[in-house]
Amino acid sequence: MIIIPAIDLKDGKCVRLLQGRKEDVTVYSDDPAAMAKQWEALGAELLHVVDLDGAFTGEQKNFDKIKAIREAIKIPIELGGGIRDVERIEMLIDLGVDRTIIGTSAAKNPEMVKDACAKFPGKVIVGIDAKDGKVAVKGWVEVTELDAIEFARDMEAAGSAGIIYTDISRDGMLTGPNIEAMAKMVESVGIPVIASGGVSKLDDVKSLKLIDNLWGVITGKALYAGSMKLEDAIALTKENK
Repeated sequence: MIIIPAIDLKDGKCVRLLQGRKEDVTVYSDDPAAMAKQWEALGAELLHVVDLDGAFTGEQKNFDKIKAIREAIKIPIELGGGIRDVERIEMLIDLGVDRTIIGTSAAKNPEMVKDACAKFPGKVIVGIDAKDGKVAVKGWVEVTELDAIEFARDMEAAGSAGIIYTDISRDGMLTGPNIEAMAKMVESVGIPVIASGGVSKLDDVKSLKLIDNLWGVITGKALYAGSMKLEDAIALTKENK
């Protein structure tokens, strides 16, 4: 299991939102590329980047910042937020993004995921945000009737290289991840699952580590708020269970 630091971009800055609400924003840095270098220096093996402006508007607004992050670090980058078509995926891959994350569009247009996965094998993963087991879309504004597990299986069949699973009731709240829901998701699919949302301290990483075959854990606010150090979390993953 790897620890994946998150950089959320809004108006060119590195921020965190509380439960995805764009009005509840905390700015942590004006220089996302410098922040990316810091996480790489502390041992990160992968960086998770979200274009929040893209998530809310459907258009990448932080293209220059994404480019600056790519040029600043050597580790792979996965990026989501506002990716609505195969052309956008191609543009981001050309920019040097290693894996693109499709969220809302996957729920609205599963055929697009199939096309993207066929064109860019291994480069497309699906982000599933769920509330009470149902898929939420449009920056969490809308909760659908789609069952998160069934949807994950459909996305696996479409060719997705992995699933990022977020329990949105926990995200940014520092209340601890939903271990039961996460374990169920990992058991339900054969592709890698990355946990997101609710990680606030090392004990949360310990709990997630007990889930067999969980591929990775994304953490943002805990690192920025100082309730957990990246190097400590990484060291924990290297220990035996």
